[in-house]
Amino acid sequence: MPWFKTDFEGVWVFEPQVFADSRGYFFESFNASKLEGTDIANAFVQDNEAKSSRGVLRGLHYQIGANAQSKLVRVVTGEVLDVIVDIRPGSKTYGKHFSILLNEENKKQLFVPKGFAHGYLVLTDDTIFAYKCDAYYDKANEGGIKYNDPSLGIDWILETEALLLSEKDMELPLLGNHKPFKTY
Repeated sequence: MPWFKTDFEGVWVFEPQVFADSRGYFFESFNASKLEGTDIANAFVQDNEAKSSRGVLRGLHYQIGANAQSKLVRVVTGEVLDVIVDIRPGSKTYGKHFSILLNEENKKQLFVPKGFAHGYLVLTDDTIFAYKCDAYYDKANEGGIKYNDPSLGIDWILETEALLLSEKDMELPLLGNHKPFKTY
């Protein structure tokens, strides 16, 4: 499988081989045996899927403690700007972000290791976003960072007026005030 390392330790981009013809297409969206050559050694335990309209921004979220999560994210239909922020204390890329366009055409996937806040902005209506997690959701240990924290410098592509956020996401703290990332 074509996995590509990024400049962020542990963050990988997957570009699958797609077999297309007049009937449609086929590709392996996940095959654990093809993780060889990466430092991804996860046993995924939960799959999640969300359908959203253009302008929906979800994030930036993470979990701490025993249920800190790694994720393998992808778009089934539509397009998103997927963004991660390194919140690992002591990391050389702490406080820096990585963004990538994920869509139904490129079929790219992003592996987000533990220690990254994750969010995405939906760029088309009726977008379906799917991801695998290696730990279960744990409300007591969730954390987040405000999407428009000036210290992060994230270009969300759309104008602020076009963004649709949950009340919870609008009230997330800035990076300097977030719940520190740690595992137990």
